[in-house]
Amino acid sequence: MNHSAHKLIHGIFSAEEASLILNQIFSNKIRFHELKHFSHFERTGKPDKQSIKRILELKKSQQKIGKLFTLAQKKNIKIKIDADIHLTLLK
Repeated sequence: MNHSAHKLIHGIFSAEEASLILNQIFSNKIRFHELKHFSHFERTGKPDKQSIKRILELKKSQQKIGKLFTLAQKKNIKIKIDADIHLTLLK
């Protein structure tokens, strides 16, 4: 089997629940890239441009979804989240 798919998040959540779930995921990914950048910089003396780029992308996405959560919370609207992970083994 070279490919597999897994359900990560599937459900309907309050704005507060959705915010907690997704902010935790985004924060962990940002922290991962910050550590990767720090480690690369310590070893090479140069910034990890890919990690810096990814951190900026993740923070921008986190801000955008934050606005959706705020709107949903103000209007007392539920949020449906569907998030799958697809893994492929590469040679």
